[in-house]
Amino acid sequence: MHQPQRRRFVLASVLAAIGAAHARSGNGATRDITIALVLKALPDPFTTAMIAAAKVFQAHAPYPFKLVVLGIQSETDAAGQIRLVDTAIKQGVSAIVLAPADSRALVNAARRCVQHGILTIAIDNPLDADALRDARIHVPYVGPDDRRAARRVGDYLARRLHAGDRVGIIEGVSTDLNAQQRTAGFREAMQAAQIDVAAVEAGNWEYGQGRLAAASILAAQPGIRALLCANDNMARGAVDAVRESQLTGRVLITGFNDSDAIKPMIKNGRVLATLNQFAEKQAVYGLDVALQACVEHRSQDDLSDFIETPVVLVAKDMP
Repeated sequence: MHQPQRRRFVLASVLAAIGAAHARSGNGATRDITIALVLKALPDPFTTAMIAAAKVFQAHAPYPFKLVVLGIQSETDAAGQIRLVDTAIKQGVSAIVLAPADSRALVNAARRCVQHGILTIAIDNPLDADALRDARIHVPYVGPDDRRAARRVGDYLARRLHAGDRVGIIEGVSTDLNAQQRTAGFREAMQAAQIDVAAVEAGNWEYGQGRLAAASILAAQPGIRALLCANDNMARGAVDAVRESQLTGRVLITGFNDSDAIKPMIKNGRVLATLNQFAEKQAVYGLDVALQACVEHRSQDDLSDFIETPVVLVAKDMP
């Protein structure tokens, strides 16, 4: 089956739960495939959505494989995630699908995987290109184009502002490439609209730190018109900081992820817009690429550099 057709089937069966799965292969060579899904922030709804989709994919995949789910509790415990990768290496898994907690810190762990002949794929957050080049390895990225996606959110916000207005950005973990790309996309949108980015604060993807970052920006930048948040956890923190500063309705807020917790805030206008980047599809696409590569006995260097997953802008005035 051609790859685009195969992916449409996989996503239909996994995400829409329609149709029947392909017959599982009877080839004994596929029975020993083990794929480790190594994630971050296990309690986060974005991560739990990935895990749920991964388990459904395993049940309906066209080839049988064993799924091992490993993960750290926080967004920033790179050392803990490195230990989990090393655990997966010792277990002799066939492939690792990794959502890196740090785009640079996880590169050496990825290199050890490749050296042990383990196919390695990054999802959600790419590994740093310069660090990969220095390590002399190639690790594909399966996920959205974060810069372009953030630009879409910023462009939507800019239509509600005027040239000369000032905004702030609450970014994720500053060493994460997806955080850097979202900040760059927000900046590009603001620059195109002649809107001033007056402050950038790190919220490290978390509600509490996002709230603190928003409060800091609001205190230092009176008259600021909007806060662009790199995920919905931080956007929720910004909503509370804006309310506590008695600025609700005067400071616009955008998010990123379209989490269940942000949906009522979109509906009542406390958050202007967010962006659905489909956690489920990222997990499924990553596992699908890894599984197909294992079945076809493809090497690390045979894999594509970037497999883009879809995004959709979400706002109250959009269908």
